[in-house]
Amino acid sequence: MSRLGKSKSSIEEKQVFRYEAPWPIYAMDWSNKEFNGHRLAIGSFLEDTENKLQIITRAGQTKQYATRNQPDFVVLAETSCYYPITKVLWTPVKERRESDLIVTSSDQLRVYELIDTSRGHSIVRRRELAHVKQNDFCAPITSFDWNKVDTSLVVTSSIDTTCTVWNIETGQATTQLIAHDRDVYDVAFMHQSPDMFASVGADGTIRLFDLRALENSTIVYESPPIHNQKFASAISNGSQPLLRIEFNHCNPNLLATFSMDSDSIKILDIRYPTTPVIELMHKSIVNCFNWAPNNPDKIVSGGDDQQIQIWDTVEYYNQRYSETFVINKPYLNYTAPEEIHCIRWNTVIPNWIAIGFGRTVQTVHI
Repeated sequence: MSRLGKSKSSIEEKQVFRYEAPWPIYAMDWSNKEFNGHRLAIGSFLEDTENKLQIITRAGQTKQYATRNQPDFVVLAETSCYYPITKVLWTPVKERRESDLIVTSSDQLRVYELIDTSRGHSIVRRRELAHVKQNDFCAPITSFDWNKVDTSLVVTSSIDTTCTVWNIETGQATTQLIAHDRDVYDVAFMHQSPDMFASVGADGTIRLFDLRALENSTIVYESPPIHNQKFASAISNGSQPLLRIEFNHCNPNLLATFSMDSDSIKILDIRYPTTPVIELMHKSIVNCFNWAPNNPDKIVSGGDDQQIQIWDTVEYYNQRYSETFVINKPYLNYTAPEEIHCIRWNTVIPNWIAIGFGRTVQTVHI
């Protein structure tokens, strides 16, 4: 990232590419197709019932251009949706095919197909999966994850305390369970497993589930208590709400999380629950993180301090302290113009990271 300040003479040598959307961005994901390495899906965050899902790609991926006056990104396709998109994911299937599936969450889970033809690109809605329907009301879906082993399965989290496992090929819910005592904010499948997933929520716990034995769950971690009891009684059971969770892509025993208004990311080993093994310290509130797709020791994060920070946790494995190992200095960092709301590591070309702030997407070469 130290190379970002250098002046480059050609588009291939640029270190930062930029796209300005017509609306605030919240959800974002890279395509997993090897032939679409610089393609992104982005979702708007507008407080009304007219939001957008947009597919963008690096301009050089669609046509040749000779001048630096061309935009970094071009829009391939766009479609309208209802409420703000809380998360968007491309299919984890990497093999080439004529079209590409995209799933989004908001009031419902929606499955789209991106159609690529010689005449252009279009987004077609294939399915709408209602989470819970009572009196025509669907409990909003806060997040979801796509199983990379059994790619027919998607698990969602919701403010109605439940997690639901969907088969997106049939459009049927295979399992719905009460996962937490309060709102569920995020859910993630364990990498390399078709059955295991974990969730976090307003009750401040990480809960681990096995689709083969859903009558039981394991509380892996419980966050410290909130000191403001009035605030605690309003949204939680007294513990600090946990907002995000993600399993390490290479080591399925490791997962990361952070709590509401926290300046640190906690990494846990599910073989040794209750106490984080690593804590990564930001200078301000953390908003997002993403594990490296090809390295078990690297994780990138972003927050209110405008810092994109790449952390190297290998030092922990070299020392193996019995208590939480605190890392204050990142391996690499990059300062963005605004607070970071979303961040995604490219799974096809791992030396690129996408960050979202305000109406802007930047892709950064590391």
